[in-house]
Amino acid sequence: MGTITMIGQVLLALSILIIFHEWGHFQTARWFGIKVEKFFLFFDAWGKKLFSFKKGDTEYGVGWLPLGGYVKISGMIDESMDKEFLDKEPEEYEFRSKPVWQRLIVMLGGVTVNIILGIIIYGMVVFVWGESFLPMEKVQNGIAVNEIGKEIGLQDGDKVLLVNGQKPEKFDDLTAVDVLLSDGSYVVERNGSQVEVPIPGDMATRIKKSDGPFIFPRIENKIDTVIAGKGLEKAGFKKGDLILTVNGEDMRYFHDIQKYLQDQKGKTIELGYQRNGNQLTAQVEVNESGEIGFGPVLPEYEDEFDSFGTSFAKGTSNAFSFLFANIKAFGKVFSGEINASESVAGPIGIARIFGSTWDWHKFWSLTGALSMILAFFNVLPIPALDGGHVFFLLIEWVRGKPLSDKALERAQIVGFVILLALMVLIFGNDIYRAIIE
Repeated sequence: MGTITMIGQVLLALSILIIFHEWGHFQTARWFGIKVEKFFLFFDAWGKKLFSFKKGDTEYGVGWLPLGGYVKISGMIDESMDKEFLDKEPEEYEFRSKPVWQRLIVMLGGVTVNIILGIIIYGMVVFVWGESFLPMEKVQNGIAVNEIGKEIGLQDGDKVLLVNGQKPEKFDDLTAVDVLLSDGSYVVERNGSQVEVPIPGDMATRIKKSDGPFIFPRIENKIDTVIAGKGLEKAGFKKGDLILTVNGEDMRYFHDIQKYLQDQKGKTIELGYQRNGNQLTAQVEVNESGEIGFGPVLPEYEDEFDSFGTSFAKGTSNAFSFLFANIKAFGKVFSGEINASESVAGPIGIARIFGSTWDWHKFWSLTGALSMILAFFNVLPIPALDGGHVFFLLIEWVRGKPLSDKALERAQIVGFVILLALMVLIFGNDIYRAIIE
């Protein structure tokens, strides 16, 4: 059932994005009187399709190959590689008979709609679900870090004062995507001094290898829940008790005791703890999983809901922050700072991100992000993508005349080869990561 849920979420998200993207091309073409022969969700490769119907001059349908979608615009050399029209004089309703500025608008229609859709989704997510965040003033015990955090120079107990020169207001500001890709730094307070910790250029790749968050609030061992049948319950511990020492060692923070207990499996340990101001000790059994059975008091998150207008202002900011972060990440992949095989995900990888349970908040958040990624990817100047068509139209605008039909045909073939190679690499990478992870 979990696999079906993952596949269902990916197909629904991609279907929404593809339909709106192609509608952008379709609608702008219709504005300028250009005939659209086909509007398909997914590809009807080799003429095979799940179903179709015709309305007016356009055939609408669903193909069998879920790798995208397309609109077939009359008088345009596109992925269909239909060249029969080249032997005829241009018709008034054909793409090739329209001025360059109109053709540019048609080719940018899909990308524009995806950006608008991304902003709308981001805005609605903020409006409907609000924002849950941990204010930095509630992170009173500083931070705790895993091995990745220690590698870059952070330490347990550091109190973060600045992130890229700005005072963070929310804990999530420390790990925002644009921060991790910024080549900036943290400024922390450590033992009464201020220390600058640079953020390495390959931070995103390092985090991919990390087991859990690399930085998190440092939480005291103050007991919130005692788990039935485990060591603490048997020893008589209660909610509100504060564990201070383990076998005589100072250990008042949750992440420290978790690590320590992994080396005490099956043993009995002595805990020093505080209850109602009194200092007490008790012998506690550690089970074979390295657990004594308690949940700590967690930092108190705040929920913030905004008006419709403010939500969309925040949504717009969030959408473009994500877009610019991905552009920066693409540049780092291209320069070799980030390992492409560990950072690029295809449909299988995306399905794993959606997860095996259906969560509408997560679904729409990821769909909004994918809309912005789709816009960016399609505007790349690769033949066969929208950006490739835009690139050749700009050349035509500068030259004052179009490139030859033969040159455009060859460019499409080159583009197909590039896209096919990318698809093989992405799918291969997805399958490899699914096997090893």
